[in-house]
Amino acid sequence: MQIVRTVIWVLLLVGLLLFSIANWDPTVTVRIWDGIVVDTKIPAIVIVSFLIGFVPMWLYHRGSKWKSQRKIASLENAARTAAATPVVAPTAGASADTQVSEDATVSTATPSTKDTTVDRDPTENELSPDANPGTLRSDRD
Repeated sequence: MQIVRTVIWVLLLVGLLLFSIANWDPTVTVRIWDGIVVDTKIPAIVIVSFLIGFVPMWLYHRGSKWKSQRKIASLENAARTAAATPVVAPTAGASADTQVSEDATVSTATPSTKDTTVDRDPTENELSPDANPGTLRSDRD
């Protein structure tokens, strides 16, 4: 990829050099404001115009590339830290409200007054006129 970029820059510079050689003799009078007049060569106008368009876009590109690289590095560090952090296995002297199952996952028993579930079609919108309000069902009666 670097060779392609180098070839493009060389072709651009050769084209600019040929344009400058062919158009060096005529002097152009550029009127900037009412009192300011500049006599310059055509290649100078072309180079300045190119730089006025190129430099801001190049700076924007470099800034967004820098921001992306920082974000990627931050995410890589977070993933590396998460991968290096050891997982602590539950101890034998666990508290009374913690139950350890056979596959070593920890579940905490929370007291609840009543377990309720709602049978509802998840595809229906609650705001539609023909929506099914569902039936409220209690597991413990």
